[in-house]
Amino acid sequence: MAEFICRLGTPAGEIVTRTVEGLSEQELRQRLMLEGYRIFSVETSNLFGARSSGGQRFVKIKLDDFLLFNQQLAALIHAGLPVLQSIQMLRQRSPNARLRSVLADVESRIKSGSALSEAFAAQGDTFPKIYTASILAGERSGNLDDVLRRYVEYTKAIAQLRRKIRGALTYPILLLCAAVVLIGVLTTFVIPQFSSLYENMGSELPTITVVVVGLSSGVRGNLYWLAPALVGLIAALYSWRKTENGRRTMDRWILKVPIIGELVRQMTTAQFSRSMATLLAGGITVIESFQIAMNSVANRELLRRTEPALPKVREGKPFTESLAESGWVPELATDMIGVGERSGSLREMLDEVSGFYDAETEVKLGQLTSLIEPAILFVMAGVVITILLAIYLPLLQMVSKAGA
Repeated sequence: MAEFICRLGTPAGEIVTRTVEGLSEQELRQRLMLEGYRIFSVETSNLFGARSSGGQRFVKIKLDDFLLFNQQLAALIHAGLPVLQSIQMLRQRSPNARLRSVLADVESRIKSGSALSEAFAAQGDTFPKIYTASILAGERSGNLDDVLRRYVEYTKAIAQLRRKIRGALTYPILLLCAAVVLIGVLTTFVIPQFSSLYENMGSELPTITVVVVGLSSGVRGNLYWLAPALVGLIAALYSWRKTENGRRTMDRWILKVPIIGELVRQMTTAQFSRSMATLLAGGITVIESFQIAMNSVANRELLRRTEPALPKVREGKPFTESLAESGWVPELATDMIGVGERSGSLREMLDEVSGFYDAETEVKLGQLTSLIEPAILFVMAGVVITILLAIYLPLLQMVSKAGA
């Protein structure tokens, strides 16, 4: 039997959108009319929705505005307002001009008979696939407000983790920038002021002074081409990083870095598990949830390892066994997911896995920052001491000779 998304008027006078199975559209229409429904539109169900006619549309919307919109939409639908009226109200009151533009298109599509999930999916990459799939799951189950609330909690958890990562890395990055600026100032401005003094001393300079002054003179004399070369190298690496091969190669290198590679695996495990749990809670099948949740795997190398598991699950192989064969999911996570799959509580266990590895991520972040900060300070101290020795050793030698 095929699935159809139906926009219906109920005998009680409400307008609802539901996913209903039927042998054909004609048979479904006849059955719904006999049950007392007024039919506004019947369309073939498509989990991933349609794309806009002008290609893949993308409008960047602030996360806070997006979360607020979904919270308000869930509250309005829970209060009994029709979907179209809720969208109209939120579009008029939204302070975000980009969101208003997107909602205007969503509103027009709903008026033309599209389901809410299809209207959002038609916005291209503006909304994540997990969002449009969650809405479709809510339409199928008739619990759209619950699904929206669950998605809001999911998004908040992801945003909170990202804030923790940014907060943990802010101080080390500031230290690194300060180190670069300090070394640059000492090398290009301070040391050259002393080099003319050393040239008139007439005595042999210490080795450390010769090396530091030589490096400083070399950098200062070739700055006209070193600076553009450095900028060009950074731009080339950035452009290469944008390509599929470059991104996958760099993601593979990241996985080999101690602590950071393990951190990436744990973060990916937590986000993938949370995505799967959110989709399963909305009533989407394991296969469909797996396919959509793979979009949450940001590391291209891990995604490459995960993709072969999908056809195995479609062929009937256990989800846990297929996921374990990817080779990157921690053994503890696969054990926990396996217990959930065998006991019929896969969604609950996936929630537990995401919570557990969120906590592990915080521990790893603490370890990473506790290593990075002293390392940067140690390098800064080493560079500064070396430069100070190079500057003052000749002066001390000159003073000692004069005293003798």
